[in-house]
Amino acid sequence: MTNLSEQQHFTRPPVVLDNDRRTRCEIWTRVMGYHRPIVSFNVGKQGEFQDRLFFRECKSS
Repeated sequence: MTNLSEQQHFTRPPVVLDNDRRTRCEIWTRVMGYHRPIVSFNVGKQGEFQDRLFFRECKSS
């Protein structure tokens, strides 16, 4: 086992892709008990999705 302070951290060079090698990422979200892709939402629902805030609830003591 190694000491955390003695671990070496290796940095990788950033991955660079040309635009012709990129693929579109499809994002899904849970709506009313089932999952749907965001691209199927109307304009208002897509705007509402972008306005959502994510939070972490603290544990109760």
